[in-house]
Amino acid sequence: MVGDIVETKQCQLKDPMDLFHSGQVVKICAPMVRYSKLAFRTLVRKYSCDLCYTPMIVAADFVRSAKARDSEFTTNKVGDHPLIVQFAAKEAQVLCDAARIVCPFADGIDLNCGCPQRWAMAEGYGACLINKPELVQDMVRHVRNQIDNPRFSVSIKIRIHEDLKRTVDLCQKAEATGVSWITVHGRSMEERHQPVHYDAIKIIKQSMSIPIVANGDIKTLKDTENVHHLTGADGIMVARGLLANPAMFAGYEETPLKCIQDWVDIALEHGTPFTCFHHHLMYMMERITSKQEKKVFNVLSSTSAVLDYLNDHYGV
Repeated sequence: MVGDIVETKQCQLKDPMDLFHSGQVVKICAPMVRYSKLAFRTLVRKYSCDLCYTPMIVAADFVRSAKARDSEFTTNKVGDHPLIVQFAAKEAQVLCDAARIVCPFADGIDLNCGCPQRWAMAEGYGACLINKPELVQDMVRHVRNQIDNPRFSVSIKIRIHEDLKRTVDLCQKAEATGVSWITVHGRSMEERHQPVHYDAIKIIKQSMSIPIVANGDIKTLKDTENVHHLTGADGIMVARGLLANPAMFAGYEETPLKCIQDWVDIALEHGTPFTCFHHHLMYMMERITSKQEKKVFNVLSSTSAVLDYLNDHYGV
């Protein structure tokens, strides 16, 4: 709803870099297709999440189509900040045009250089960009030159190369062009479920003077602390860990019932589509429900049925 999300003057924009200068590890909700939308961002911000990303948006579609803008990007005036809009792009001017559209409503953009999905790579998006450092530089430079607001951040999210020197080179080139920070998912584009190379993130951190965010297999607040100590990263970005437990950053080991109640309230207030509303609850309740309960809960097919179930079984 870019057209009528907010009036620019009233938007409570923030400088995300202030978080990295706070002396605390920055706790970040990752860009997640279908899931890191406004309602879920509202929930995790209630539970100590400092910075949120939108799901990845294809910049070319976003620039070209008002329909894409309306369906892909929604925010609000006060609570949804600081907010980073993540774009998939392969042309500097297209990324700039997309950045210009969201600039009045968001606190920064992020260029996706890490998505390993086949469709993204085939289109020239995502992880294939780690092999094109000059193109990444060009895209960052264009946004820096064309967005007047110096507080508007421009970041990138990457995967690592088998040869880490290439990754360090990419990061240093991006830094030289004015990138605000870099998020490193500690796997190569071929790796899916292999252990995360936190040692590689540490080497990248030691090679840079801008903030580095660590990403990959972080599921609890203790993991957040451990990865910070292992890597020296300035921020920790979490995806599936927050889906399973949106209260993770607040120190809860599993999703508390209060968080489930908060999700119901927020989702209903935002008019969240049933499938999304239900899927989030399935993730949140994964660790606190029995197999038998899952068999019943996971096939419920209406909001009223879900609300009745939660009330009958959990008093929510």
